[in-house]
Amino acid sequence: MKSGKRIMRHKWKIIFLLSVLSFLVLDNPEFFIQYSTKTNQRSQSIGSVSNGSLTNGIRLPYRGRNYKYFSKLSYYILNRAYANAKVYNTVIGAYKECEATCPHIFFRLMECSNKNGGRLFPHRTHQNGLSVDFMTPLIKNKKQYNTLDIIGIWRYLVNTNEHGQVTHHIKIDFDSVAKHILALDNAARQNGLRIKKVILKTNLKDELFKTQSGQALKQRGIYFVKHLSKTINDLHDDHYHIDFQEI
Repeated sequence: MKSGKRIMRHKWKIIFLLSVLSFLVLDNPEFFIQYSTKTNQRSQSIGSVSNGSLTNGIRLPYRGRNYKYFSKLSYYILNRAYANAKVYNTVIGAYKECEATCPHIFFRLMECSNKNGGRLFPHRTHQNGLSVDFMTPLIKNKKQYNTLDIIGIWRYLVNTNEHGQVTHHIKIDFDSVAKHILALDNAARQNGLRIKKVILKTNLKDELFKTQSGQALKQRGIYFVKHLSKTINDLHDDHYHIDFQEI
């Protein structure tokens, strides 16, 4: 009987230690998982964003001066932060420009592609390293509101109304979104790319284009998808999806 109790105590100790280790890995995976980030290689995006693959993809940095990847689980465990080298340079270059154009905004980078591309569930695109999601920055009382940015992959489930409001006091910072897309367009042109399309909830485009930077963005003629199924449309109120195209 005593022997059985000792065995049970040992089992519970093992379960406890494994639970602690699992927690540490999931909460601080950067200490346990190492990746190489090589920026001096040529990438190849094969096929389309919805049916393709990626060769020599480069993992985007987890953080920079004015941005951070939104989820450790997505970045370190699911391995979803890879992109074509041209997209890598475009994203980094755009954040650099935003240090000057919107210096008080801290951005969140969201999902990109798998290391070798292919299906990235539940996304329909993101398959060849030319697609990137960007979190919509929020403001409250004219200041950036970051509290909802720390919930990781659940940030994809935040909902807004047709005016981009999460609550009466919290809403999308449309001017900063416009400045960021302008910066991405500038950087894309410098890296042999163009913005093929932007997906943002169609009801929110009026709010975006009425801002000062949004008016400048509208004049660029960048294509914003006009017609989406209700499900896809509703899913793009908390982030903006951008597909790039090599030129």
